[in-house]
Amino acid sequence: MPMTLEKLSEKMRDIDFAMLATCAPGGEIGSRPMSNNRDVDYDGDTWFFTDETSQMVADIASNSAVNVSYQGKSGLLGHRPFFAAIEGHATLIRDKQAFAEHWTKDLERWWPDGIDTPGIVLIKVSGKRAHYWDGEDDGELLLAV
Repeated sequence: MPMTLEKLSEKMRDIDFAMLATCAPGGEIGSRPMSNNRDVDYDGDTWFFTDETSQMVADIASNSAVNVSYQGKSGLLGHRPFFAAIEGHATLIRDKQAFAEHWTKDLERWWPDGIDTPGIVLIKVSGKRAHYWDGEDDGELLLAV
C-alpha cells in the first residue's frame, strides 16, 4: 500500500531528533542534530529553533535547499526500522508570534528566556519530497508541487 502524508506523519510522531543538512557556501554539506521536541504532526512543514549566530542560519540565508533525515524504530524487539529523508527549502523566521505558536517548555533548556531570547530564530522547512524506507517498503512521496 502506498505511503500517504497521514501515514508518514504517524511514523514520524514519536521521533524526537532529526538531522538537518544545509548547503555551505563552498558547496559542502553540513548536518546537525535538531530537536522537534516530539512536536510532530507532520503536514509537510517542520519547525526548529536555533541561534542567529549558527552556521546553519548563514547557510540557509545563502541557499535555502535543505534535507531533514529521521530515524524511527530501531528494529529491536520486533519493531521494523523507519527512515525518512525530507527534501525541501528552509525559511528563517524572526517573528515572536510564530515563536509562540511553536514553543514548547522543553526548549527552555537551551533558551531560558523563552521567545524573548535575543538572537533566537525559527527555521521552517517546507518539504517538497519525502523518501522513506521501513525495512521492507521504500518509496517517495511528493509533498508539494
